[in-house]
Amino acid sequence: MTPFWLQHQLGIATFLGILLLIALVNLLALRRLGTYPLPSRFPRVSILIPARNEEAVIGDCVRSLLAQDYPDFEVLVLDDGSTDGTGDVLAALARTDDRLRVLTGRPLPEGWLGKHWACQQLADAATGDLFLFTDADTVHHPQALRAGVAAMLAERADLMSGFLRQRLLTWGERLTVPAIFWCFFSFLPIPLAHHIRAPGLSLTNGQWILFRREAYQAVGGHASVRQSPIDDIMLGRRVKAKGLRWRLVDAGDYVSCRMYSGFRAAVEGFTKNLFSVFDFRLAEYLFVWVWMLLVTVEPLAVCVLWPLGLARSVFALWPALLAVGEMLALWGIAMARLRFPRRLMFLYPVSMLLLVLIAFRSLLWTATGRATWKGRPLPRQRVRLI
Repeated sequence: MTPFWLQHQLGIATFLGILLLIALVNLLALRRLGTYPLPSRFPRVSILIPARNEEAVIGDCVRSLLAQDYPDFEVLVLDDGSTDGTGDVLAALARTDDRLRVLTGRPLPEGWLGKHWACQQLADAATGDLFLFTDADTVHHPQALRAGVAAMLAERADLMSGFLRQRLLTWGERLTVPAIFWCFFSFLPIPLAHHIRAPGLSLTNGQWILFRREAYQAVGGHASVRQSPIDDIMLGRRVKAKGLRWRLVDAGDYVSCRMYSGFRAAVEGFTKNLFSVFDFRLAEYLFVWVWMLLVTVEPLAVCVLWPLGLARSVFALWPALLAVGEMLALWGIAMARLRFPRRLMFLYPVSMLLLVLIAFRSLLWTATGRATWKGRPLPRQRVRLI
């Protein structure tokens, strides 16, 4: 064992220790919906749902929203060129409740991504003081809107987003979806992000976004992010760049979502998103994912090889054991706090390896213009070195 490799191993353990500190702070600081005082009056809310080929889920979503215990709201759903029975389901629901308005999407203009154009049309048609953008595969507790608006008003937020309860029905989903949320929970110090203007220090989850109408208009709406694959994250960054109040809460007791239906959909979705989060900066992107691969694999490899009498001349055992313990603690905290099955913490090596592979796929597919979403091709993006 040489001093260099010992310092290298201690560097990994220190890095994971910092992530563990962030996760512990977030564990204590991330506030749940339902813990905020109710306001004396509730503003009108427009609930906005873009829907493209969502026949299997749109009914449950809309019914849960129409059942909201809230004094003044409307539900707008835009049928974005669906080729399944989405339109029929929506038409049947609209006949039973006049608070539901179903819009037919206009043709996609040049230079827009499909969902972004759908959301902009919904916002243009909305009459509320607040906009709630939510996905067609979400299900909402009857008190969800009341709790969300109470939190937004108490925080004086211009944009509020949240961690939802993620429904995982296949092993492909269980091995991929939690890894993304583990990254956000472990790398984003939420209290610091709330009080520092830095746009990059934010996370906005498009599954559930509450927006003040004035703030949405001030940042330019979805028109301002019309070509970004990560419109939700970019809108949050624009809010912070404008000096407006961005807040992140735990909405998992009130809203659930099935993010992707199976492994293939998860791979396609993360392929669309991952490179975009880094603003297509190649050097930073490669460094982060190579480092995460190293942090995941090396300590485990040392722990396996050491009892076999291998690697003893290069590596020490105790820093490797420490790093593995820190990883298990990190995953255990994130899985418990974000309501994932806790047993998934023991499968973190598989999840991280899959995520790294998807990250490299995202780089390749994005750079070559092969990325797609909902059957539509995404534009080829310009890759920057730094």
